[in-house]
Amino acid sequence: MENHKTSRKVILFPGTVQRLFNEAKILAEQNRFQEANDLFEQALLLEEGDEVTLSVYAYSLYETKGYERAKEICEDILAKGPSMYFEVMELYLTICMQLRQFKQVEKIIQSLLEEELIPSDEIDKFTRLKKLNAEIAENQEVHFSQLEIEDDENFDAQHFLQLPVQQQLLQIHEMTERNIRPFMKEIIMIIKDESVHPFIQSLLLILLVEQQVNMPIALAKFDYMDTINPAELVLPTKLPQFQAVMERITESLEQDPSMLEVVGHLIAKHAIVLYPFEWRGYTNEAVANSYVHFVKTMFGEQPEINNELVDFLQKLEYLSDLQQ
Repeated sequence: MENHKTSRKVILFPGTVQRLFNEAKILAEQNRFQEANDLFEQALLLEEGDEVTLSVYAYSLYETKGYERAKEICEDILAKGPSMYFEVMELYLTICMQLRQFKQVEKIIQSLLEEELIPSDEIDKFTRLKKLNAEIAENQEVHFSQLEIEDDENFDAQHFLQLPVQQQLLQIHEMTERNIRPFMKEIIMIIKDESVHPFIQSLLLILLVEQQVNMPIALAKFDYMDTINPAELVLPTKLPQFQAVMERITESLEQDPSMLEVVGHLIAKHAIVLYPFEWRGYTNEAVANSYVHFVKTMFGEQPEINNELVDFLQKLEYLSDLQQ
C-alpha cells in the first residue's frame, strides 16, 4: 500500500524526460560532465534513451573517469545494433584500455578484423592497436616457453643465425640463466652481423652488459656507429635520454594512467631496439611529445603532427615486432 502511494506521486508531464535528456546533452557540450551525468541518470530511471543520447552519456562518463558505467552504457548501445556501431565500438575499446583489459581489446579487434567491420582507412591503426594490446597483455602474465641449449661450450653462432627470430628469442631467454663467457665471442660475432634483427642484436648486448663482459665492440646500427664496451654500459631504461623522456611523459600523462602505461611500454620497447644508442639528434621534449601523439592516434585521436621523428617511431615500432 505504501509503495502504491509513493508511485502515485510521480507525475510526468509530456516532454519531461526528453527535456532532462536535452539539458544533460547541453551540459556535456559545455564540459560540465558531472552535472550532465547526474541528469542522464535521472532521465534513465524514467525512460530508455536512444543511441545518440546514450553515446553522449557514455562520452560524458568517460570524461569523468566513470569507466565501468561508461562500459555498461556502450554495451547497451552495441546490443541494440546501432547505426553508429563503429563510433561506439571505438569508445568501448578505449574504455577497456583504461580499465587495463588489454586482452579483451585484442580479442575484440581480432573479431572486428575477421568480420570486416573496420573501415578500410582504419585497418592499419586497429592492427597496430591489436598488436600493442596483445604485447601489454602478455607482459601482464609473462611466460616464455623454455628451449634447451644442449651445451654452453657448443653454442654455434652460425646455427643461431639460421633460426627464425622467435627461436632466437627463446634461446636468448634461456641464456639469461647461464654463464655466457664460454661463448661470448660467438655472441659478439652475432651482434656485429648486419643481418641480425635489431631487437635480437640488442637483447644479446644486454646479456653481455648484465654479465659485465669487458671487451670493445665496434657497432653499427641504424645511422649510428660507435665502439662500445658492455662493461661500461647501463641497461636501456637507465640511459640518460630514456629517463629524461620518461620523466616528461610521466608529467604530461599523470592524469591518464592507462595512456601512460601504453606510452611507457612503447618507449621501453623502442629503447631496446635502439640500444645502446638512443634518439640521437632529437631533443628530449620532441621525443616525449612525439610518443604521446603517436599513441593518441592508437586511441582514435588525430593530433596534428606528422614529422620525421614520428616516421622514425613508426620504423622502430615495425622493427620491435618479432612476429614478422
